[in-house]
Amino acid sequence: MNKKLLWLSALSISSTAAMATTSNTISNVEIGVVLDGIYQDGSREFSHREEGFSLGHSEINLSANIDDKFRGVLTTMLESHEGKTEIELEEAFIESLAMPWGFKVKAGRFLSSFGYLNEKHVHEDAFSERPGVYRALLGGHYFDDGVQLSWLAPTDFYLAFTSEAFSGKKLDAGFDQPATVGVYSAAINIGADINASHSWMFGLSALRNGNGEMQFGGEHDHDDHAGDSHDEHDHGEHSHGPAFTGENLFGADFTWKWAPQGNYKYQNVRFTTEYLQLNDLYDTQFSDLQGAKDNLKGIYATIVYQFTPHWSVALRGSEFDHQLANDVHGHGDHAHGDFSDAKLREYDVSLAWLSSHFGQVRGQYTRQETHTKDDNIFSLQYVMTFGAHAAHGF
Repeated sequence: MNKKLLWLSALSISSTAAMATTSNTISNVEIGVVLDGIYQDGSREFSHREEGFSLGHSEINLSANIDDKFRGVLTTMLESHEGKTEIELEEAFIESLAMPWGFKVKAGRFLSSFGYLNEKHVHEDAFSERPGVYRALLGGHYFDDGVQLSWLAPTDFYLAFTSEAFSGKKLDAGFDQPATVGVYSAAINIGADINASHSWMFGLSALRNGNGEMQFGGEHDHDDHAGDSHDEHDHGEHSHGPAFTGENLFGADFTWKWAPQGNYKYQNVRFTTEYLQLNDLYDTQFSDLQGAKDNLKGIYATIVYQFTPHWSVALRGSEFDHQLANDVHGHGDHAHGDFSDAKLREYDVSLAWLSSHFGQVRGQYTRQETHTKDDNIFSLQYVMTFGAHAAHGF
């Protein structure tokens, strides 16, 4: 082989290797799958989980760096309901990679950064269901179409600010002409390491829903929304949306984590508590009815202890103070009916076997106490992931 041909061959191999490297870092699509299956004996208030065997919150995720400036993510959710498989696009967004001064922009459909749990995917949870206040006020997890701007401060401790604007369609109370941008939210998170083994984070969140307050009039049936959809008979119906909407939602959360010398593989503890309050539920006609509350509130506290690399136990207590609409309806500018107080309490304990970082089998017992009855709920669940799997947040 002459020198010219040898040089051309070397150049060709070098170019191919460079293209392969670029492909792996920029245009190569990563594919990940989450398989969630469950058997449940009993059903929860404000839940879309069914009794018996069902396909849970399974996901197919595609992600890749589009170029050196943007990344793209697409997540499709699959669930079973009444023998049918439901498919919903949970995420489809782009986000910036190279903005200066710690800023980042996200646009498309994505999970809101409101609160501690909401931005996390359901398969990250230590329980088969999110706490009652999350199911009632956020439909378990709130995702929508919009844009997000976040800023990570250049400090020695963790300090981040996030603001969002959404269409608000998933939190719409039924307005005839809803605002084009229905929801605005903002959050601040601060945290730090105490030492090599302990760390903490505290967050405050606020969400303004311009279409959340229930009103009279229009083509949509607001009377049904004000009464029946908040009635106890509909709480168990299958819905990915919240059971209650209002104009302002506020949240505060605190998380503490411990792992020996920061090594989470063999042993770790996580404690989280979160408080949510929904204000301004009704317009004047509804709010004047007997028993109508100006706000609904709830809280939960969770502790998870992974005592070996393959076993963990989790405990959770939660409470949600809400209300029932008793034959509430409106005619013209007059409303009739009344509201009564209700309370939802839940106590959960789960034991999980972790086959690896990517697979677990969980047994769970839940004691649920409502205004009408008390239930004991048992479930057995598996959550398995394969393919590309992004690191979980704090």
